[in-house]
Amino acid sequence: MLGIHDLPLFIVSGLLLNITPGPDTAYIVGRSAQLGWRGGSAAAIGISIGCLVHVFACAAGLSALLAASSAAFTAVKWLGAGYLCFIGLRMLLSRERSPGPSETRQSGEGTISLRRVFWQGALTNVLNPKVALFFLAFLPQFVAADSSHKPLAFLLLGAIFIFNGTLWCVGIAAFAARTARRVARSGQAMAWINRALGGMFVYLGARLALLEAR
Repeated sequence: MLGIHDLPLFIVSGLLLNITPGPDTAYIVGRSAQLGWRGGSAAAIGISIGCLVHVFACAAGLSALLAASSAAFTAVKWLGAGYLCFIGLRMLLSRERSPGPSETRQSGEGTISLRRVFWQGALTNVLNPKVALFFLAFLPQFVAADSSHKPLAFLLLGAIFIFNGTLWCVGIAAFAARTARRVARSGQAMAWINRALGGMFVYLGARLALLEAR
């Protein structure tokens, strides 16, 4: 179908990649602890939307252009690194003003709304050229070279990968929110979670800034 081959292997490989802990998982767990299941789910959906943008880019050939163009890669890299460091520093310098999980919370970071959590998750993936290169390297392995429907095949495989990943991440959000209810009652604990997320974003921004196109 559409030149796709080894679909079961693709699904299993994708699931293994999805369940591997990483920065996205840490972000979902942190937001779940702060805002409950809704916050973690907003983070998970935002991350998935960011990945979906890269899947469309892969299907349209834009990821190949990003991989081939050093200038384009560098521009996206610095934009992403700057954004990550900005939100990371904002979290590190924030001060919690009210304890307890809720849909919105007040902090030095401003009102933490589900919309903000969603867009942070989405943009941290959209502005990361490593995500684009991942899909560019992973998806074509399961599409026949002589397929006349490569864009559609990439979209279908990407949709399967993201759908499975979203289900997993929403499950993580529910589990993290449930186990963090006691911790969430402590304003000091919430402040440390916020700082941990901020430190993670600054680290990712610095690592992304040092990334070189290959």
